[in-house]
Amino acid sequence: MIIQPPRHITPLDNILPDEPLLMMGAGPVPIPERVAAANSIVINHLGDTMAKIIEQVKAMSRYVFQTQSDHILGVAGPGSAAMEMAIANMVVPGSKVLSICNGFFSSRLADMAERVEAEVIRLEVNEKEAACPEIVEAYIKKHQPKVLTIVQGETSNTVCNKHLKTIAGIARQYDCLVIVDAVCTLSTMPLEMENWNIDAIITGGQKGLSSIPGVSLIAFSDRAWDHIEARKGRLRHWCLDAKLADQFWYKKAYHYTAPVSGILAMHEALRLICQETLPVRFKRHLRSSTALQAGLETMGLSLYIKPEARLNSVVGINLPKDLASKTLLTYMSAHYRVEISGSFGANIVRIGQMGEQSRSHHIFRTLHALGASMKALGVKVDIPAGVSALESTLEIFSFEPTVSAACLQAQEAVTSYS
Repeated sequence: MIIQPPRHITPLDNILPDEPLLMMGAGPVPIPERVAAANSIVINHLGDTMAKIIEQVKAMSRYVFQTQSDHILGVAGPGSAAMEMAIANMVVPGSKVLSICNGFFSSRLADMAERVEAEVIRLEVNEKEAACPEIVEAYIKKHQPKVLTIVQGETSNTVCNKHLKTIAGIARQYDCLVIVDAVCTLSTMPLEMENWNIDAIITGGQKGLSSIPGVSLIAFSDRAWDHIEARKGRLRHWCLDAKLADQFWYKKAYHYTAPVSGILAMHEALRLICQETLPVRFKRHLRSSTALQAGLETMGLSLYIKPEARLNSVVGINLPKDLASKTLLTYMSAHYRVEISGSFGANIVRIGQMGEQSRSHHIFRTLHALGASMKALGVKVDIPAGVSALESTLEIFSFEPTVSAACLQAQEAVTSYS
């Protein structure tokens, strides 16, 4: 019997909403027009044009990662694929790995290390707290791991491991390699690969970088690369073999058909970051997230994480016990065309502040949509007070960087890391 094509397939135009949804959840985030346009282009993945684009992607990535490493690779997959590339290449079966676990994604790194047959020691941290450097050092002394894994910003519960720099410095003292998940934090807050003694940083395109989902970046330190080169035996992964990927990214040789459209989108996203410059971008994100948090609290809502461990890139908001997050999310999407995220267990909703989300017009619209939806669902909130607090906080942080100065700083920064 010959299988026939399915009937009654609905065109996308009849599936997608008439008005585009404003993506204000934990990712993916809105993307600039230049990034979207670049993602519509297909070129030869082994041609001279692609080679030039790859060189620029690496140069701009060095600035964003704050490293001079010659071991920056693209990954044809989500941020989790970049996580797995770091684990698969840096973790030797049978070796010890210390995984700092205070949320869903930090635990995923531990799971990946177990799958490559490492001896994983999990340092379980309260999911509302940042990892403590003193406790981490005690675990390192006791277990003597070869690799430590940690997430800078735990998207799942909106915790920020604010002592990351100190923890990485401690690990270096004990000759322990450090892998950092920076999917939601890279380019939204300070993270300096070389100055902080980090050996691998992974990030996805769809969050802080404001690019498309499905294409990621990973940066290895020279120390990490020496470790990878010295490994004996053949890696069990093929697509995620960093040494094979290096053949494409640095030697113009074939590995697999690269996601050219995604790399072009990543190029434009990185170019916009370099044009804005990291200091200006960090300030924009801090300004926007701080104002949003002030608006939420003044409106009468409470935030899930205390300030000392709170992640600015993704903000968690407590819900009343009798209001299910799914009910609120559905109402917001249907009535206001704004989408935020639920959680991985806690009765909270999450609002993203990454890349293009951190714009005044987006947070005003999101705060109003959230407040109006909660009010319609029977929750007592003071929307005018929240909007007023949002506006006044934005004014306190008010700044207007000049384009010419930003471009000059970016050019100098990219040149210095080329």
